[in-house]
Amino acid sequence: MSRLPFWPTAACSLCALVALALLAALNGAADLGLHRGLEALFFRTGDDAGILWDIRLPRVVIGIIVGIHLAVSGHLLQAATRNPLTDPNVLGISGGAMLAVMVFLLVTVYWGQTDGSKLTSYPVAPLPFVALIGGLVAATLTYLVAWRAGATPLRLVLAGISIGITFQALGLGIFAAWGSTRMETVLLWLSGSLYARGWEHALHLLPWTVAGLLALPVMVAKLDLLSIGDDAAATLGVNVGAIRFAAIALATVLASSAVAIVGPLGFVGLITPHAARRLVGTSLARSLPISALLGALLVTLGDLVGRVITPPAEIPVGAVTALIGVPIFLVLLGRRV
Repeated sequence: MSRLPFWPTAACSLCALVALALLAALNGAADLGLHRGLEALFFRTGDDAGILWDIRLPRVVIGIIVGIHLAVSGHLLQAATRNPLTDPNVLGISGGAMLAVMVFLLVTVYWGQTDGSKLTSYPVAPLPFVALIGGLVAATLTYLVAWRAGATPLRLVLAGISIGITFQALGLGIFAAWGSTRMETVLLWLSGSLYARGWEHALHLLPWTVAGLLALPVMVAKLDLLSIGDDAAATLGVNVGAIRFAAIALATVLASSAVAIVGPLGFVGLITPHAARRLVGTSLARSLPISALLGALLVTLGDLVGRVITPPAEIPVGAVTALIGVPIFLVLLGRRV
């Protein structure tokens, strides 16, 4: 199929993201409307300003950042492994990050509650670091298991799925064994949710975003050469092992920090790289920015749908992205990507 020009595609995607972000900020259990919303945005007076600035805008910003993290992470993993079915969930990264956060909350917060009260909040600042440790452990185990007998894309996926399922089962076991009725906040996090996410969460996530995006230009050109095969890339001067390790490490950082803040979200890192490549081609310099924009669009859309479909109750964004992602992925599987 013919590919679209990059800059018009990027501009249209960015405009769509801005429009969707505005729509998400104005709509929810209490619809603000355009006039009230703009007044609250610029003058910051009244109850509407509190709703917009303290509740809606933080979760929109976090949704955009998380979407970028997961989309770029999935794209890097697919490029590094030359496997179009790879994403942070498939390689076990999300499962490892989830288990690490569950253990951290159990040790530092839950065991410290002796009065039997419900856990309504937890410390935010350490979570990205904790999740990163879990994600790196999972990625390392996947790498070792797959590469021990000579890695192939299929062996990498199978090893990642096995390790990811194991870690997720352990995390859910911790949740079930140590008072699930007292950890409703954690249950919401496990389902992948932007509920009650504020500026504090965004500030703890943003440094990881900046660091990750600054590292991308260093590796994109060499990572692109892996598509022609390891041997051919090596003849062109690429240190294949080093660039693959760096890409997987960066993908782990981005995915783990996202999981730490909102919980595991499925399909974002899997389908957005496919869609981006279909739109603008396979070059990472072209497809990676589009993938990031599409990831931000998908998470923002998922959060908006989850908030407006059954107000005042909310459907977690993780459930919505799965419902959106499954049919899209099935369509992509039926076509030549």
